[in-house]
Amino acid sequence: MLVKTRGIVFKSIKYSETSLICDIYTEELGLQSYIISGVRAKKAKVNASLLQAMSLLDMVVYHRENKTLNRTKELKPALLYQSIPFEVLKSSVGLFMVELARNTIHEKETNAPLFNYLFNSFVLLDALEEGIANFHLFFAVNLCGFLGFLPSGQYTAQTPYFDLQAGHFVNQKPTHYHFLTDQAAELLSILLTLEATEIHLVKAHRSTRFLLTEKLITYFQLHIQGLPPLHSHEILKEVLS
Repeated sequence: MLVKTRGIVFKSIKYSETSLICDIYTEELGLQSYIISGVRAKKAKVNASLLQAMSLLDMVVYHRENKTLNRTKELKPALLYQSIPFEVLKSSVGLFMVELARNTIHEKETNAPLFNYLFNSFVLLDALEEGIANFHLFFAVNLCGFLGFLPSGQYTAQTPYFDLQAGHFVNQKPTHYHFLTDQAAELLSILLTLEATEIHLVKAHRSTRFLLTEKLITYFQLHIQGLPPLHSHEILKEVLS
């Protein structure tokens, strides 16, 4: 059957001389894989650049249940990025976001709130003028909520530690080493109460951002079994430095 849907390209790999296989997170069908023929040919109707990671699409696709690879009928951009491809910091933040999303989201079922969060996050990143260095942290923290393990509590003098295993702020230093304290714990607490339009108000030292980025990756690994190693945060760290 034919399905009309929006999609977010998670990953593209070469298949034959002219084709691609793309993992695309769709609004109507969840995560799907498509073989897209001819996009790398000289006279391709659809340019391969449209299928790079982070691309936002309007699609008409052929869908058959229990089939691992489906095909597309129509592809066009849902949004042409105005700044992400041309700004190193934004593209690095976007690559971190898409790597985190593709390694944590595997469901082939519709999840409209999660799809809208991802789609709107890339739209917002493209439009953002301030607070770009904080955006990957804001994105990761809120993604936790859609995946079922949003951090709870807040940083206070009485609860100055965030226990990564338990997922909440606590009043005593945990007996294990998976925890946050001081500026990193306070920054996490701030991000939990922040609106997207307030991201530019957050002031944090880059060393605090680096630490929180690494600890958030650990947090995902603790709460998602089998999460593979992530690498894009190392590139982001170099750019932010």
